[in-house]
Amino acid sequence: MSDFGFEGRVAVVTGAGRGIGRAYARLLAQRGARVVVNDLGGSAAGEGTDAGPAQAVVKEILASDGDDGRAAADTNDVSTAVGGASVIETAIERFGRIDILIANAGIIRWGGLPVVDLESLERHLAVHLLGSFNTLRAAWPHFVEQQYGRVVLTTSSGILGRADNLSYAAAKAGVIGLARSAKLAGAPHGIKVNVIAPAAQTRMAGGEPPDDAEAVAGQPFLPSDAVAPMAAFLAHETCPVSGEIYTAGAGRFARLFIASTEGYVHRDGPASIEDVAENWDAINDEAGYDVPTDLMDWSASFLKHQLRPR
Repeated sequence: MSDFGFEGRVAVVTGAGRGIGRAYARLLAQRGARVVVNDLGGSAAGEGTDAGPAQAVVKEILASDGDDGRAAADTNDVSTAVGGASVIETAIERFGRIDILIANAGIIRWGGLPVVDLESLERHLAVHLLGSFNTLRAAWPHFVEQQYGRVVLTTSSGILGRADNLSYAAAKAGVIGLARSAKLAGAPHGIKVNVIAPAAQTRMAGGEPPDDAEAVAGQPFLPSDAVAPMAAFLAHETCPVSGEIYTAGAGRFARLFIASTEGYVHRDGPASIEDVAENWDAINDEAGYDVPTDLMDWSASFLKHQLRPR
């Protein structure tokens, strides 16, 4: 058996009825996990419901595995507290435990300033950020009790910004803060929380290629299956990190991180606007940047000049 098997583990994958989530669910099941396939079945914009996608993925898993207890469909709405808790309860009722949570459910409604409205932002926050929070919070007591848990939350390279994705970018950035805080709470209990930023051609990205699609020379090839190995590694018991962000897609895997420059230290009385302007190059110089592990680590680095004798 592979060193990266999931026998005896139970995973919940939200947004698993199509695309990237489907690829996650299928790979985990192939490697031995029992999987709750959660999907509300709505449109890419988050409208409507359909039990079909989640049930179809379960049928795929069962057909390829031959174990009629390997997967279970779930159509709860993770954007609500009740729905998030119910997804985790499905895992407990069907399989007796929960070891892995991959919060992948999402929506996209394009729009930027000045036309984007509050409802768009609220809906993105509800699905992406609250959906992650609701399921994580519900799974947490089970993780603590068994002193083990693996969590993979979903952000996006969209946080880097484009003119028409304001609500999406804001919600996905919030997921990073959620993960960085949760990793500290989880550390004493064997719980690791990481974040993935997938790169794949899905409905939300403008169209999903069929399973039998092949790469075409000179054109980007971004199948959902190419993202799944990173998510599965982060969900595995041997995962060595927590609180980190990784990108995956098209055969490339990389770390994405938040860093701070060394900057400029003003020592002669109160600083002025002129001091900031005159030292702008030093403030922005990326040589010797620091990658903080948490808030206290950043604070210690940022304020280290005040702790040294002058």
